[in-house]
Amino acid sequence: MGLKSHISQSQIPNREIILTEDGSHTFYLPELQEHYHSVHGAVQEARHVYINAALRASLPLFSEIRLLEVGFGTGLNALLTLLENTTQKIYYCGVEAFPMTASEVEKINYPKILQIAPTLFQSLHNAPWDTEYEPITSAFYLKKLATTLQTAVLPDNYFNVVYFDAFAPSVQPELWNDEIFEKIYASMTVGGVMTTYSAKGSVRRAWQQAGFTVERLPAPAGKREMLRAVK
Repeated sequence: MGLKSHISQSQIPNREIILTEDGSHTFYLPELQEHYHSVHGAVQEARHVYINAALRASLPLFSEIRLLEVGFGTGLNALLTLLENTTQKIYYCGVEAFPMTASEVEKINYPKILQIAPTLFQSLHNAPWDTEYEPITSAFYLKKLATTLQTAVLPDNYFNVVYFDAFAPSVQPELWNDEIFEKIYASMTVGGVMTTYSAKGSVRRAWQQAGFTVERLPAPAGKREMLRAVK
């Protein structure tokens, strides 16, 4: 998830690392009283909402995956996407106004939990910001934009998968409005899939207003439902 866009770019947010119920880390922001991932399990939530419901649902539909993540955050969603054994190349674009520091990244236990080399996870955070797509592996290319979604320039009819992982509408309302969803809709191809952990009626209606076909799906532990949209 990404931080509220009204926090000054000169401010370094106070982020506290915590352990979630599945043993994986997330960060807590005391200022906003908000977590980056579910306290019921960061990895299990990311797999359920984004990998299973969005990425795996899209793999049979497209020859290559062009993916937008709203809120690069800890890099967990990107890491799990990279670890998928796909026959397609994945072009992954993450938008994040407040990137993690090197010291924060070093504390995160995803490599241990997922039993991978720490250097693979670190390569996601070490990739340069605001450049063209960088090859992380032969099948995974990463582009990171250090900006807000409001100011990010998104190409039209380009993305076929979107992970909408902003903070909750009550905390970050400026990213859950008609203007933002219309911008995302314009950036997606026909048949493109977007998911989020939220199931609020106002979000569903805003997605429908933007032009998406929206369905409710069972949510991961700790919630009842989530949303998936198709252009």
